[in-house]
Amino acid sequence: MTADEHDEPSRDGPPRVEIPRGGSSRGEDEVGREDSADDAGLATNVGVGPWPGGRSAWPGDPRLDPELLEHGDRRNVVDRYRYWRMPAIVGDLDARRHPFAVAIENWQHDLNIGSIVRTANAFLADSVHIVGRRRWNRRGAMVTDRYQHVLHHEGIPTLVAWAQERSAAIIAVDNVAGAVDLLDAPLPERGLLLFGQEGPGLTDAALAAADRVASIRQYGSTRSLNAAAAAAIVMHEWVRVHAGRPFG
Repeated sequence: MTADEHDEPSRDGPPRVEIPRGGSSRGEDEVGREDSADDAGLATNVGVGPWPGGRSAWPGDPRLDPELLEHGDRRNVVDRYRYWRMPAIVGDLDARRHPFAVAIENWQHDLNIGSIVRTANAFLADSVHIVGRRRWNRRGAMVTDRYQHVLHHEGIPTLVAWAQERSAAIIAVDNVAGAVDLLDAPLPERGLLLFGQEGPGLTDAALAAADRVASIRQYGSTRSLNAAAAAAIVMHEWVRVHAGRPFG
């Protein structure tokens, strides 16, 4: 019998159990190891409590985590994945990932990377690629990097090789001369969306490697958008054009 043939929680999730403030002393590091300093203050008022009815009422589904069933699930996941083990969630996401990837240059330890990883998870990107420095600030990712494939490249040449192996067009995003308005040319279904750093934007090497340079319409005085905001806009445009409605 496959995992899909087991009884599973409904798409609306199992019955919500109100957890009183201070009622549970178990942090997310102990329950499913999905802890985050950003989530700590939410631990008592988000998610669901222990599965109603105790152990005898637990579903016979191998995707579900006994620790979470017993103590509740406070993770920042959609209701579909309540009580699921982390590898089960990643496996389900892998079966449905969209054929676009996201890359960002990281020559100056850009603080936007965590937010971009989180947004890539929300839009179900195939992967996130960090070009340059290996270290990045994970705080903004809110532990979504555990569900998202994050790869590192020393420089643009290895990123280009990755894209070529997968026949993915590289779409650089920067407001530079010659860029094509994002809304005037649909993003390719199989593509690698490439973003620069806060301030300097994309390097010359990144722009030269792109199959197309896209720009985002702006109407104010600032030259550029925050890199994480720009990435969110472009990823949303990809799903608007190529993806159906999400489950739930």
